[in-house]
Amino acid sequence: MSMEGSVALVTGGSRGIGRAVCLELARRGAVLAVNYAGGEDAARETAEACRALGAHAEIFQADVSGPEACEALINAVKERFGKLDILVNNAGVTRDGLLMTAKAEDVDKVLDTNLKGTYFCMKAAVRLMSRQRYGRIVNLSSVVGLRGNPGQTAYAASKAGVIGLTKAAAKELAARGITVNAVAPGFIETDMTAVLPEKAKNAMLTSIPMARPGAPEDVALAAAFLAERASGYITGQVLCVDGGMAV
Repeated sequence: MSMEGSVALVTGGSRGIGRAVCLELARRGAVLAVNYAGGEDAARETAEACRALGAHAEIFQADVSGPEACEALINAVKERFGKLDILVNNAGVTRDGLLMTAKAEDVDKVLDTNLKGTYFCMKAAVRLMSRQRYGRIVNLSSVVGLRGNPGQTAYAASKAGVIGLTKAAAKELAARGITVNAVAPGFIETDMTAVLPEKAKNAMLTSIPMARPGAPEDVALAAAFLAERASGYITGQVLCVDGGMAV
């Protein structure tokens, strides 16, 4: 298997896209560190599903919205497995609302989790990967970070920030054998999108050339591709998985 022996940490790995990424990496032979903030039962289900595929998988609790928690998470994975080869920054939250009425605490929560969480997990992971002279970092952005979306100013800002962070870090880390890429999902059927009003869903579908939503597995395949050893000459890229939405 192409990732045999590689240790992979997936933040927000308990459900949705994160769970699909964990399962795809497990199929390829990776050892999985499944991170979760509060959904321990769901994280255990993800780990069990990975084990059913023949992979070793364990769960790690951490709320990545704080830098100390990010560092503690990376240290815990290192202490358990001795190394870290793949980091998938998937943990994310939404606090949608119009710019004029957005609450400061909601904006802070979105930026702290989606952007700063990605930043500080990368910062801690890079120390390990630099010593190894090897690493694969995959950051989850969004089509919203490329196109914007009314009512999602904070979320769009956080996901656009992830793209800038990805490109800058890719240039910093290339000489150390570490690649940094982003995946930008479009309208994907998850728990997060299930709560959207039908009118909002239909409006999104009209902007997708393929005229259908994607599945978490579609995103997982893209993330796994960028996490492979064979993708070592790809860095600083944003791979859109959106049915043509951002074209």
